[in-house]
Amino acid sequence: MATDWRTAGLSAADQALCAWAELVTQNAHGTTSADLDQLRVHGFDDRAIHDATQVISFFNYINRMADALAVDPEEWLTPAYLDGVS
Repeated sequence: MATDWRTAGLSAADQALCAWAELVTQNAHGTTSADLDQLRVHGFDDRAIHDATQVISFFNYINRMADALAVDPEEWLTPAYLDGVS
């Protein structure tokens, strides 16, 4: 899943959530009400969408802070893992 969530065999709801996370990460200002509706179709209510977006945004924030400050990754993160996630 770390390298490609699309081929990880996730449920439709989890795939919708991963698509949302990807969109928020790569183009937060480009989100639309249709994107939110996609989450609602899969059973996410406004509270769940809010909470998921908070977590996604926090991870984006903390990763950018670590990158900006040249923080070395944890030792357990192998180069192959890092290549798949970046």
